[in-house]
Amino acid sequence: MLKFKYKILALVFIFISCSKNDDNNVKAKDFQPMVAFVKTYGGSKNESAKSVIKTQDGGYAIFGYVQSTDGDVLNKTDDSFDYWLLKFNTNNTLQWQNIYGGSDFDRGSHIIQTNDGGYAIFGSSQSSDGDATENNGFIDFWILKLNASGAISWEKSFGFSGAEDGISLIQTNDNGFLLTGVLDVTASGGLGNSKSSAIKHAGGDYWAIKLNASGDKEWSKFYGGTFTDTPYDVIQTNDNGYIIVGSSDSEDVDISNNKGSYDFWIIKISGTGTLLWEKSFGGSEIDEARSITASNDGNYIIVGDTRSNDLDISKNNGAADLWIIKISPSGSLIWEKTFGGTSFDVPRSISKTQDNGFLISGNSRSSDGDISNNNGQNDAWVLKTDANANLQWQKTVGGSDIDFASDAIELNDKSVMVVGETNSADIDIPENKGFTDLLIFKIKL
Repeated sequence: MLKFKYKILALVFIFISCSKNDDNNVKAKDFQPMVAFVKTYGGSKNESAKSVIKTQDGGYAIFGYVQSTDGDVLNKTDDSFDYWLLKFNTNNTLQWQNIYGGSDFDRGSHIIQTNDGGYAIFGSSQSSDGDATENNGFIDFWILKLNASGAISWEKSFGFSGAEDGISLIQTNDNGFLLTGVLDVTASGGLGNSKSSAIKHAGGDYWAIKLNASGDKEWSKFYGGTFTDTPYDVIQTNDNGYIIVGSSDSEDVDISNNKGSYDFWIIKISGTGTLLWEKSFGGSEIDEARSITASNDGNYIIVGDTRSNDLDISKNNGAADLWIIKISPSGSLIWEKTFGGTSFDVPRSISKTQDNGFLISGNSRSSDGDISNNNGQNDAWVLKTDANANLQWQKTVGGSDIDFASDAIELNDKSVMVVGETNSADIDIPENKGFTDLLIFKIKL
């Protein structure tokens, strides 16, 4: 009889605990932070924001690309794509905007503020005129170092005869830079390593280029297999190495444990580019890592999207989910979680907040599960979690057309700035000035 009473008490405790957890999930899903404003910038063609940073003066800078020559766009004379940088002060007032590029295709991907108070901007370029002084073939990595006012200090192009897609950069501990993106190994004829390699890769590989503070190349290395390997983000580690995250559907050369279709493919390299370890995480379907940040306990948090429901993925809510994993410095999986609804829900960035939680941006097509609302097609989607990836709040912003969030950061006052692109002109989106506009919205708690 005594054992029976203990079992009843245990069941009651479990029921109460589960009920509390369910209540917390409902509160997190249904809590709607206030949207302070939604703005669009652009002209009659296509504009997009890909990256946002908090600046040293308390304001913020937004970087992406521009095609229009009218509307909000100043000092642009042709309708080729160019880099576009917009600087705002603490009152959300646009202080200045600059356009960088030539007469061909130039699309910006990533911005950082440098230690000297200036900026470095990075992406891909097909131009060999205007601000771009060199092109090595088709599409190159293109980095520009700017001063605090946005004037060009120097610019460099890196590439071969194929399409080299520049995606992410960081400033390194020695005040240099690490650039990461895709190398077309087939078109380059195997070039791209500082030293020749006897092992032949093919297709697109992770490509890392280390520069000194003046933009001179110190080394370059590529990593991958014979299929498609795409890096999306990089972080420097405490031992001055680097962890690069992305996706791979290869199962040879540098990849030892592909789990099915595309996996999260995580590599650790030394400060000179030597491959130290590589790990694949995922299930039997498509899984792609998009962004990495350090946690406050010496580990790393990685977000991406998953279509799997097996192997490393414990749960899938339907179609594609946001998948977040925590790994150790040696690449061991510590925990994993999914967020989403029954449709397609994917992240594009993660950053750490002042309370050691995480801010994630992306887009969602769901209106159930962890997502409380959908205005039509894709909406921009922002989530805030605690340090253990427990959902604290989420918010969608959009109209009846396609709306994406590419990046989000927390400002000094703990408000959240989100950037992306929109084709909508209704519901949450006040205006559309052309085809696709650069989208900005601010969240205050």
